[in-house]
Amino acid sequence: MKINKQDNIVKIIQEYPITREVFMQFGLGCIGCFAAQFETLEQGALAHGIDIDALVAELNKAAGL
Repeated sequence: MKINKQDNIVKIIQEYPITREVFMQFGLGCIGCFAAQFETLEQGALAHGIDIDALVAELNKAAGL
């Protein structure tokens, strides 16, 4: 199943560890922070001014989905 903007950040990283690199490339370096446990990908992207569609596309590419 593809990664989508409603998925939890921590769960994405747990299921697809390779995506950690993509998060860092997009400037989402707080992937280990407390809020990431509860935030959706969309919430995290919005908080950091990141293009959610581009982020989702790159995460899916990295995860081979």
